[in-house]
Parts: sequence; C-alpha cells; structure tokens
Amino acid sequence: MKTIILSLALFVFTNAVADKYTEQMATNIQAVYKAATIDELQKAVNLFERIGGAEKTRWEPYYYASFGYIMMAVKETDGSKKDSYLDQAKSVLDKATAIKADESEIVALEGFIHTIRASVDPATRGQQSTMLAMQAYGKAINLNPQNPRALALMAQLQFGTAQFFKQAPTEACQTAKKALTLFDAVPKEPTLAPAWGRGVTEELVKGCN
Repeated sequence: MKTIILSLALFVFTNAVADKYTEQMATNIQAVYKAATIDELQKAVNLFERIGGAEKTRWEPYYYASFGYIMMAVKETDGSKKDSYLDQAKSVLDKATAIKADESEIVALEGFIHTIRASVDPATRGQQSTMLAMQAYGKAINLNPQNPRALALMAQLQFGTAQFFKQAPTEACQTAKKALTLFDAVPKEPTLAPAWGRGVTEELVKGCN
C-alpha cells in the first residue's frame, strides 16, 4: 500500500511540475512574440534562460531565448550592439543544440542568426554569412521537410539575393508559397512548438503576384 501511495504522490508531483513548466513557457512565448521593445524582449529572454537552467533536458527555453536575442538585434540600429545580441543568440542556441542537435527548428534559427549578421555589414559579410545561412536552412529542411520556418527563412534570403543581383525572384516565390502551404498544415492546437514566421511569408507571397 505504501508503495502505491508513494507512486501516486510521485505521479501527481511530476505532472504538477510539468504543468508549471508548460504554463510558464506558454506565457513567456507569447510575451516574446508580442514584445515591442528591446527591454520587453530582454525581460522575456531572462526568464527563458532561467527556465533553461532549471529544465536541463529541455531545448525549447534556450531556443526561445535565442529567438528573443535575434529580435533584439533586428530592432537595434547600432551595428556593434546588433553583433552583441547575435553573439548572445548563438551562445544560448548552442545550449539548445547540445540538448537536441538534430532539431530542425534549432538549425533553422542558426541560419537566421547568420542572415541577420550579414545585414550588419553586407559589403564584407554578405557572401560568407549568406552561404552559412543557406547551408543551415538546407540542413533544417533535410531534417524536417515539413518545417515551414526553414523554408520561409530560406525564401527571405532568396528574395534578398535576387534583389541584390537585380534578378526575378522566381525561386524565392516558389519557396515562399511552399512554406505558406506548410504553415496552413500546422495543427492549430496550442503547443510549445515555434509558431512565428507566417506573417512575413504571406507578405513575400503577396509580392509574387
């Protein structure tokens, strides 16, 4: 009887911890998605890093911390500060990679870091950073061909490359349209899985018509 009671208590405790983790993560994911300022993003990032430190087998907290740092870099206008945020994004993403190296979402986010890094100094970084980004997006797609963000990020980079060389964005449009189809196929049930990227993809597809 004691064994049964102890097992039941452990089950209840484990589920309570899991529910708290899910609740914290879901709330903070929405906070990072809705953040309008760098300060708001920093607050969300700090919490993700604390959660990651406590939940040592979970890759999601570090993934979202990295995403938050990338968004901080996007909002920042000073090049050196952009680089600093991107360095921090890569540092916490490495922690996610150490937990689950074959996760398509993590690999795609690494490509995103390279893409934003190129924007800091396109003249000197463009070629190298673009190549690294494309390699990451290709790897992410190979790991999970149904990952809409990997395709959406690749489409953005293809659009930028086409514009730079004054070429028609035919390939980019095809990639963006495929990504949008994959976004449509994602289950609508709320989860901790990444859910960003659809809006930008829709804008890209509008530019194709």
